[in-house]
Amino acid sequence: MNLVSRREFAQQTLGSILSYSLLQTLAEQNLFADETRPAVVSWLADVNQLGWDLKEQKLPQVEWQKSIEALYAKADVDGFLALIDFDKLTKNLELVDSGARSLQFKFPRVEGIPDNLAWGKQIFALKKGRSVVPHGHNNMATAFLILKGEFHGRHYDRLEDEAEHMIIKPTIDRTFTVGECSTISDVKDNIHWFQAVSGSAFIFNIHVTGINPDNKEPTGRLYVDPNGEKLSGGRVRARRIDYEDANRLYG
Repeated sequence: MNLVSRREFAQQTLGSILSYSLLQTLAEQNLFADETRPAVVSWLADVNQLGWDLKEQKLPQVEWQKSIEALYAKADVDGFLALIDFDKLTKNLELVDSGARSLQFKFPRVEGIPDNLAWGKQIFALKKGRSVVPHGHNNMATAFLILKGEFHGRHYDRLEDEAEHMIIKPTIDRTFTVGECSTISDVKDNIHWFQAVSGSAFIFNIHVTGINPDNKEPTGRLYVDPNGEKLSGGRVRARRIDYEDANRLYG
């Protein structure tokens, strides 16, 4: 029978502790490679390239929508959640009672993930019944990817601007589940409204600005009340509203 000296035992124990500590550090820094990561990283690089193609006017807005929707249809949602350490991001998360909470995050420093992103990003987190309230933008294209939960999504074409109203027309009205996506641009489906119909629900959002150099309007949200005056041909005269009214009515 081999006897281990106190010194040897202490060295072995310390080595085990250091090994565990190193493994824990690697895990916390999200440095482990796994079989899903290369595909997710490649997917993100493709999403980013499409964003640059749009910003540089190499790709028309509607073609970007088609391309990004086709790419989002291939998204590995579980792999994406693992890449951004979604569990850590949402640990002890408190959801707001009106509207959506915006979560900011950074991608890990992994080879293949672009440093220079063409788009801004966030994750919307919502309680059941709460909404990303009805709004549109100027000079901006966005894409939503459902990460968790279920949503009632509605889109409208913005046909005409008036001083206190927009003339809009419904284009999409359906349920969106995990892995499904939707897009907007200045020319198609450019008002959207997403309401969580499950428990906690999450959307990954990218937004590409400066897509039309001739459009000098600010890119901030333009809130509307889509339940407005019914016009011919399915059109609606939607009242322009402010942030407070949008959240009071639909948040």
